Amino acid sequence: MLVLSHDSQVPLYTQLYSQIKGAILSGRFAADSRLPSVRDLARQHLISRNTVENAYLELYAEGYIYSKERSGYFVSPLSPDDVLVSPPARGAARETVQETQCLFDFHPARLDAEAFPERIWRKCLLDALHRGSRDLNHYSEAQGEGTLRGEIRKYLEQSRGVVCDIDQIVVCGGLQHGLDIVAHLLKDSRPVVAVEDPGYHLARSVFANHSLEVLPLPVLDEGLDLRALQDSRSTVAYVTPSHQFPMGCVMPIANRLKLLRWAREGGNFIIEDDYDSELRYHGRPIPSLQGLDPDGNIVYSGTFSKVLSPALRVSYLVLPHSLLPAYRRLFSDYAPSVSVLEQRALAQFMEQGHWERHVRRVRTLYRKKHDALLRALARHCGERASVIGQGAGLHVVVQLHDTAVKEEELVAAARHSGIKLFPFSTTCVNRKPEEGMVILGFGGLSIDRIEEGVALLFQSQQKRISAE
Repeated sequence: MLVLSHDSQVPLYTQLYSQIKGAILSGRFAADSRLPSVRDLARQHLISRNTVENAYLELYAEGYIYSKERSGYFVSPLSPDDVLVSPPARGAARETVQETQCLFDFHPARLDAEAFPERIWRKCLLDALHRGSRDLNHYSEAQGEGTLRGEIRKYLEQSRGVVCDIDQIVVCGGLQHGLDIVAHLLKDSRPVVAVEDPGYHLARSVFANHSLEVLPLPVLDEGLDLRALQDSRSTVAYVTPSHQFPMGCVMPIANRLKLLRWAREGGNFIIEDDYDSELRYHGRPIPSLQGLDPDGNIVYSGTFSKVLSPALRVSYLVLPHSLLPAYRRLFSDYAPSVSVLEQRALAQFMEQGHWERHVRRVRTLYRKKHDALLRALARHCGERASVIGQGAGLHVVVQLHDTAVKEEELVAAARHSGIKLFPFSTTCVNRKPEEGMVILGFGGLSIDRIEEGVALLFQSQQKRISAE
């Protein structure tokens, strides 16, 4: 019996592969027995044939199954002496069980599973393969395909007010890779990085892994505490000014100008992470910091992960002119970090207008989910909770009132009810999270599931509070 969880963050084909592999190694699937056909297994579990095919191909490549022409796949005869099976670590086993039992995943970075434009993307990918098949025998440009960088430049100029040329743009394999590059460029002469507290934990880890001194500074209602920045030894500031993560505040223009002045007068650098600028639901998008001072020491970072797909691993940097010589000196021998085919497909996707249409479509989709979450919170929590940072992005922060229950107890109670929460404390360093602070992401849940999940979450918290 195979049990697949459609709400798990583990891909379905990986779940299928792991369970079949385990059944073979445990002897539950006898040697030379025939596995269900791709079509039958897909129909049985309501998954695509590609998902089943990918799992079978992985098992076939590793020798767990073999195929017969026109007969399908069969279990390979494996002697116990031929197989070295290590028992899973206890922590890993618990994690697998928790993933399988997860009914509602409120992670702040989940996307709608049906939102990816599969048909159009497939066409762009096949066109890129057809047109560029002769180019697959050599490496591409280290900074990324020129056509893609040109489309990114046009998009940023029109939508974010970023002023740059394509030579300043570097295509990266996700935010983590982009921050790796920036850390390499700055670590010799700019060793102290101010980060937001609470703020994005991945950025802190990347900087620390490059032996940069990371200095957490408090976040106020208007974003990073600029007075604390002025008084600190920081020479680099990593900020999310258009939608602070996780609190959701927007840095007002007066503070933006002060931050730019801090960089300009002190010869300091700003890393502007514009991670979800497309997802603003009311009013016009907030202009970028970089557009206010195009010649300043501002590294602009953007991504396609929050709107298109995190699995593609495509992001980009806009480097200031002051860092270009160092970049070329350090990275001129590097190969591109993103598949040439995917870069060309994405360039075509943008050039043909699909990107802007997709942005409009998902903005409407996530606005409806955002509003559904607010309605559900009002219905089930009322005045017993406050919502922080609404109006943009894929999450809100909820402050539960009149509770002294610790965060780990809230998360554990939710998990016991089948609800997965991203702990608010993960975003904090020096700041101690207030009791009852919860991050709720809504992107990966349907509107109906949002309503059900909030109702169940509030019930589980009430039971926990009553038990105290």
